[in-house]
Amino acid sequence: MSTDPRRSSPAALRNREPILVALRAILPSAGTVIEVASGSGEHVVYFAKHFPNLLWQPSDPAAEARASIAGWIADEGLPNILLPLPIDAMAPDWPIAHADAVLAINMVHISPWAATLGLLRGAARLLPSNAPLFLYGPFQRDGEAMSLSNAAFDADLRLRNSEWGIRLLEDVVHEAEKAGFELARVMAMPANNLSVILLRK
Repeated sequence: MSTDPRRSSPAALRNREPILVALRAILPSAGTVIEVASGSGEHVVYFAKHFPNLLWQPSDPAAEARASIAGWIADEGLPNILLPLPIDAMAPDWPIAHADAVLAINMVHISPWAATLGLLRGAARLLPSNAPLFLYGPFQRDGEAMSLSNAAFDADLRLRNSEWGIRLLEDVVHEAEKAGFELARVMAMPANNLSVILLRK
């Protein structure tokens, strides 16, 4: 029986390169980047390799995910990535005081709406003016028909957990503006996903 705690996500391997391209346009040249809901940890170690001047702070509320993240960190041996923190986006306080960028990849649709609201509030507390909050995943846009693949995915998510589901982009942006962000850019990504870049006012 394997004792390797590392988990692997096929989706993370598929989308990491397009996300990397998007991040190159928005991340600062130096500072600390927090990834909320890091999952397996494959994204954060991949990005840490490509942005060696940034300090990367992964996080996840699940102990199994943090074990996987720590396993990938140990395997890669990168000096610019920290051990994962147990950040719960819905918590009123996070165990970190500052960030120069915040990432949340494939979190908004696989968590309760309250987690998205908590993410926006938490990121607003940590980020200075003009710093980015980067969201990635499937979103529904007002007035546009949902793709067949996203509609099937949304139905599956809601069967797994009634509090999950693909969110209306306009709802997310509205709440982000209330939390102190402005929408900078929405980028179309492969497989009917979007990259949403919000900047702290």
